[in-house]
Amino acid sequence: MIFSKRGQGSSLKKRHLVTYSHTDSIISDQFRTIRTNITFLTEEKHKRVFLITSSGKGEGKSTTAANLAVSMAGQKEKILLMDASIREPAIHSIFKFQNEIGLTDVLTYKVKLNEAICKTGIGKLDILPSGSSLLNPAELLGSEAMSELLIEAANLYDVVLIDSPTVLQSTETRVLANLCDGVILVVSRGRTMIDDTIEARKILELSQANLMGTIMNAK
Repeated sequence: MIFSKRGQGSSLKKRHLVTYSHTDSIISDQFRTIRTNITFLTEEKHKRVFLITSSGKGEGKSTTAANLAVSMAGQKEKILLMDASIREPAIHSIFKFQNEIGLTDVLTYKVKLNEAICKTGIGKLDILPSGSSLLNPAELLGSEAMSELLIEAANLYDVVLIDSPTVLQSTETRVLANLCDGVILVVSRGRTMIDDTIEARKILELSQANLMGTIMNAK
C-alpha cells in the first residue's frame, strides 16, 4: 500500500477493519503513513473534505476509506465517514449499522445531519450511511444541498472522508470530486487495469479535482 445519534454497531467486521482489530500490524502502520502524508499535504491549508474512489468495482475503496477513518480517529481527531455510494453502499455494512436513514435523507431535508449520524464508539469517529435509495443520485449529490452539507460537516469535524462511487461507472463521482478538497484514488494490485487507472485520472482532472495521490490495495 503506497500513497503517491444512533448507537454503536453490535459487532464490527474486524476482518475488514484491520486498523481497529490489529493496531500493531503492518497494514495498520501503512494506514498511519497515509494519514501522516495527508496531514503534510494539507498542513496549514485547512483542507478537511476528502473523496475516496476507484476506477472500477471490487478494488477495495470502501474498506480503505473505513480503515483510514479509523486510523485518523486514533489521533483523537473528530472524523466523519460519509457513504456517498448510494447505488451500492457498503460503509454501514462494514460497521454493522442499519441503513434506514442517512445522506439522502439529509439532502432531501427529511432529517438533520445530527439525526442521521451513527456513533461508532471508535474514538471520535462518526458514520453517515447512504440512506434511502434513489433513482437519480447524481442530481442529488450535485445539488446545492450537498454543497451546504459539506460546509456544515467541515465545520463540525476535523476531517470528512467520503466513500464515493467508482469513477468510470458513475457520473456523480465527477461532481463530488469537484466539491472536495482532495481526492484519493484506490487501485488494486493485479486487478486494476492500467488503462482504467489512466482514464480515471483523466476524468478527475477534467472535473478539476485535486488528485492528492493513489493508494495501492494489495487485496
